[in-house]
Amino acid sequence: MNSLAIYFGMIGGPQIIIIVVVILLLFGGRKIPELMRGLGSGIKEFKNAAKEEPEEKLEEKK
Repeated sequence: MNSLAIYFGMIGGPQIIIIVVVILLLFGGRKIPELMRGLGSGIKEFKNAAKEEPEEKLEEKK
């Protein structure tokens, strides 16, 4: 866990700007909203699945 925090601690403002510019060059301005929507829906599905799993386990035990 500590090594992960150290790794992400090394990313600063200039590195983030470079990453954003590279993403813009690779995907273009029109594709980025679509990518973010897809990422958001994927995260939402993951959270819903994580919430449903304990309920299913409780039903199996009964």
